[in-house]
Amino acid sequence: MTGDGAERTPAARLADAALALLEARRRREPFAGFAPGAGPRTEADGYLVQDGLLAALEGELGRRAGHKIGCTTPVMQAYLGIDHPCAGGVLARTVHVSPATVSCGGRRLGVECELAVRLARDLPGAPGREAVAAAVGEVCTAVELVEDRYVDFRALDLPVLVADNFFAAGCVLGPPVATGAAGDLAAVSAELSVGGMPAGSGTGAAILGHPLEALAWLAGFAALRGRPLAAGEIVLLGSLVETRWVGPGDQVVARSDLGEVRLELVE
Repeated sequence: MTGDGAERTPAARLADAALALLEARRRREPFAGFAPGAGPRTEADGYLVQDGLLAALEGELGRRAGHKIGCTTPVMQAYLGIDHPCAGGVLARTVHVSPATVSCGGRRLGVECELAVRLARDLPGAPGREAVAAAVGEVCTAVELVEDRYVDFRALDLPVLVADNFFAAGCVLGPPVATGAAGDLAAVSAELSVGGMPAGSGTGAAILGHPLEALAWLAGFAALRGRPLAAGEIVLLGSLVETRWVGPGDQVVARSDLGEVRLELVE
């Protein structure tokens, strides 16, 4: 654990927390949690630490290419015990195009079957579903890559998970589909397989009732934080299946009405 942060100012404590998470990642050291008083104390604090962590990671993983939204479906809310959406950033060098080969590199990686969008215009303010629909240029099937970087993630509180970018490790995107050809995203069905075996399925309606409701939530949340969503960014809207942990040699396939994603994990 990190050292006691009780004597630090709030800003210094949060900066130290971001540095501690960064150093744990670089050492490939499972993170056990912060010492009392040393980490983020609220979810809002967690996002401030996340900002610092992502800024520090940009040098090696590229600038922010988009966003992920976690816990937007009942299956993932039940799996993590979190009852509301949580946001994270996606950095450019962690974005892959199907078919992709991804190195585990000693990490414990998981895969999630998702729907993703790419924005064609900025989304300032707190728009509703109609406004976000007009801003979406493309949609696709996606696999989010997540990483368990912890001694026991279930022992960590929500501010810590948010601070460490809510498990995000990248994504693999399927072929883009213009929004006019995609139909109703709530009706899109998708399934995931690992090693040729079924690993879960679902429909877009599981994502907050409609995938664009998740995008509207993120747009409003990002705007309130002074970081509005921008044209060209991708957004992963949430997993339709429970996270499946994978390893070297695993072949992952996600299929939906929007297309297919193929991913091979190697050492």
